[in-house]
This record gives sequence, C-alpha cells and structure tokens, in this order.
Amino acid sequence: MSLNPQEFMAKMEARMVFSNEDKAILKAGEDWGKKVAEEMADHFYNYLGRDPEMNAIINAKEGRIHRLRETFVQWFLEMFTGIDEWGNSYADRRWRIGLVHVQIGIGPQHVVPAMATVVRAVGDKLQAEGKNDDLRNALGKICMIDLAFIEQAYVEVSSSAVLKETGWTEGLFRRLISTGAGQHATA
Repeated sequence: MSLNPQEFMAKMEARMVFSNEDKAILKAGEDWGKKVAEEMADHFYNYLGRDPEMNAIINAKEGRIHRLRETFVQWFLEMFTGIDEWGNSYADRRWRIGLVHVQIGIGPQHVVPAMATVVRAVGDKLQAEGKNDDLRNALGKICMIDLAFIEQAYVEVSSSAVLKETGWTEGLFRRLISTGAGQHATA
C-alpha cells in the first residue's frame, strides 16, 4: 500500500471540484493570506493547546511549538500560492506534512477539529471584513484536500506496518478490515 502523492492530489481535486477558478481566487487572495496567517496560527494552536494530550505533544521538545507555528504559517500561505500550481511539489509537501503528523502522534481526532477551527476562523475573518464567499469556499476546498493527505498518511502508515509485521497480503488485510467494520456497524 503505497500512495502516489500526485495521483492522490489529482483524485482529491476532482472529488472536491477544486477548479482553476478556485486556484485563481486563492492566488488573488495571497496578500490577505499573508496578513492573517499568524492570526490563524493563533487560532489553531490555542485550540490544540486547550487539549492536554495535544498540549503535551506540541510542547514535548524545546522550541517545538515555535517550529510548528512557523510551519503552520508556511502551510497556510502555500494554500494561496499552490507552490507549483498545486502540482507535484504541492502534493509531495502535503504528503510529507501528513507523515510528520503520524510521526509526532497528532492523530485525526485532533487534526480534524483543529482544521475546522481554522476554516471557521477564516470564514469569520472574511465575513468581518465584508468579503464575499468565493475565497472562503476555495480555501475550504484546499483545506479539505490537505486534510485528506493527513488522514491518508495514517491509513498508509498503519496498513504498511501491519502488512510488514504480519506478512499478510493487501487483499487479506482489506477483507479483515471490511469484515471487522461490518461487525462494528451492527454492534
């Protein structure tokens, strides 16, 4: 089970209907993104800092929170610029971000509501400034694509670890998951 970031990006763009118009809207909003990036980092890390488990993770090493905030600001701005028109470099970077989340233990149960906090804060800021919904909608789409990369990193890393440890085939693994999910759905 190995993810190709470029193929995954293309698939997510199609699923989210992330269009050339959305890309143009984001690029046109780059200056606004620069203006609010630090504020959005505040919302994100204030939210995570209220959770004892996440607070321990983001402050586990000296200087980690500072580095994470810098990375957040860069990530936020990259959504507006697309790095390379939301191409290979963008997809590779989003995949690496997902893998880092797995590595340091920031689970989906933390990432999803934290991302929702950012999306909500962006919407509130845009509304307070009297801007139309186009930028909010385009930013919401790319945020969800980025979130899909993080979520998929957990699936890929977990699946690969189980397959390596057990020697199972991917087909057997998928059948076991499907069977287990069916049992839990009726419980």
